[in-house]
Parts: sequence; structure tokens; C-alpha cells
Amino acid sequence: MTEPDASLDPPRRPTAPAAPPTRPPGRARRVVRYLLVSLTAVLVVDALVGEKGLLALLQSRRELAAVERALDRAREDNAALREEARRLREDPGTIESIARRHLGLIKPGEKLIIVKDVAPK
Repeated sequence: MTEPDASLDPPRRPTAPAAPPTRPPGRARRVVRYLLVSLTAVLVVDALVGEKGLLALLQSRRELAAVERALDRAREDNAALREEARRLREDPGTIESIARRHLGLIKPGEKLIIVKDVAPK
């Protein structure tokens, strides 16, 4: 048998030496991971305490509840004042009781008795 002719094989190209990487791949991943963790931490902190964050939202809800309570009290006071004004316009007995209590007025023929407390000796 005859040996194959080496001249028929395609010429081999010399392999180029691999260029060393400028950064090891592990270091690049760590840097990217640290950047992502830092960015996430900044976003979480901003979401909690930022201008429109969770704490600001909770504070706004507390303020809203306080304003709603004040509004309810004002509405109740307003209703009571309306009822008192209606009684003063329509009920002469109400006017009479206020005059007796605040002004000390009495009807003709009534006797006024003033009782004072005496301090014990």
C-alpha cells in the first residue's frame, strides 16, 4: 500500500495565540452586580422616604383622616347651631329660659331667691 500524499492535504494555518482578557470575567460580573444592588437600594430608599414615597403617602393619609374628622365635627356643630337658631325663632319658651338663665330676669309676681354657699369654719 502506498502512503497518502501529504501534498494533497490542505495547508494548515498556524493558530494565533489567545489574547489575554483585559478584565477577568468574574470581576466584571461583580462590578455589575454591585451596581445593580446599589441601584436597587437607592430605588427602594426613594420609594420609602422620597417625595412621593410610602412614608409620605402614610403621612398624607393621616392628615386626610384628621381633616375628615374636623369636617365631621364642624358639620355636627353646624347642625346644632341651626337647630338652636330654629328654636330661638319659633319657640318662645326657649327665649324665656335663656333670658332667665343668662340675664336673671323673672316674671311679674315671682320671687327670686339667691342661695349662696357658705364656707365651713
